[in-house]
Amino acid sequence: MSLHLVAQLDQLKDATPMVFTVAGRSIGLIKSNGRVHAVRNVCPHKGAPVCRGSFKGTMLPSDPGTFVFGMDDRILQCPWHGWEFDLNTGRTLCGHSNKKLVLYPVTVREGAVYVDI
Repeated sequence: MSLHLVAQLDQLKDATPMVFTVAGRSIGLIKSNGRVHAVRNVCPHKGAPVCRGSFKGTMLPSDPGTFVFGMDDRILQCPWHGWEFDLNTGRTLCGHSNKKLVLYPVTVREGAVYVDI
């Protein structure tokens, strides 16, 4: 693995995926709640550019007739088929345990965002 300077922190808008090419890979950076997530811009389901999808929360399991919304600013939803992924783990919420986003470690130093590829 090697550290790559990708962006300046002030370039990133809150809760808005931005895509960069890093070491020949399409990588999305998403700033949320003081943290920056780096994700490979490929949905593991069918290869969609996942960072063109929505970044939001989702409906949580709840009692019948009750709707509970949660996981605010943690869910990246694929634009093609609506699969939802938890950016803390990369795992899908669609029940397919072998389908997972590729996440990369991020370091923010003196306002610069580095991704370890």
